[in-house]
Amino acid sequence: MIAERRPRVGHIQFLNCLPIYWGLMRSGALIDVDLHKDSPDQLNAALVAGDLDIGPISLVEYLRHADELLLLPDLAVGSDGPVLSVNLVSTKPLAELDGQRVALGSTSRTGVLLAQLLLEQAYGVHPEYFRCPPDLTVMLLEAPAGVLIGDVALRALYDAPNSGLEVTDLGAAWREWTGLPMVFAVWAVRRDFATRHPGLVKDVHEAFLRSRDLCLAELDEVAAAAAKWEPFDAATLAGYFRALDFSLGERQIAGIREFAARVAIRGDAPALAESGPVFFSA
Repeated sequence: MIAERRPRVGHIQFLNCLPIYWGLMRSGALIDVDLHKDSPDQLNAALVAGDLDIGPISLVEYLRHADELLLLPDLAVGSDGPVLSVNLVSTKPLAELDGQRVALGSTSRTGVLLAQLLLEQAYGVHPEYFRCPPDLTVMLLEAPAGVLIGDVALRALYDAPNSGLEVTDLGAAWREWTGLPMVFAVWAVRRDFATRHPGLVKDVHEAFLRSRDLCLAELDEVAAAAAKWEPFDAATLAGYFRALDFSLGERQIAGIREFAARVAIRGDAPALAESGPVFFSA
């Protein structure tokens, strides 16, 4: 009899995903999965290509491939207000960026698209966008504004104001604009894998939920441990983790619907089905 292989599970190596995975180490659940660590872009591509079975995926990439994927319930990375690590940094007010160059960091497709929606639909400006490595100094040598995502954006949040730069937290801007939470990434399973191995998917999903809940109950301890290896102190990390929203309830789904409608109009992803996202159910 051939042994069943472990599920291939993706892991984003950003601080914002630490609370989802930290408890997996504590519980020993990592033994039960084949964990693949990589950047968001690489994990997006791997899940879509079938090189991963389960993993985080940028919201916009989920929308583009919803027919191949099922969402894992009550699991996401987002914010219901400031997110702290998805920022538009500029040398001038956003309303003055019409026709100006805006550098787009290449680490998050949803965050980049959110910045474009905000500039075009909320501020009525139409910049000239270009891709650039997520290095603020390099970005601002080539443009008056740049979109930063992840750990580098969190650093810029604290450093940029001292340099006279404006920092727009895109999670806060979306909340002010729409009144809804912003979901940046979801966890999904390939439909074909879920059909063949519903029990394995259920086990992985439950392990993720336990891990998240354990971490949220011990955030100060997690932040203190992470601070040993990160360029942030424990208080900064604890505040960051508390700003993040790892749930996927009715308000978050409403936020997904709103984002999906706006990107569909812009032509960046197909329209979401009227019934909404389809969830895995064991």
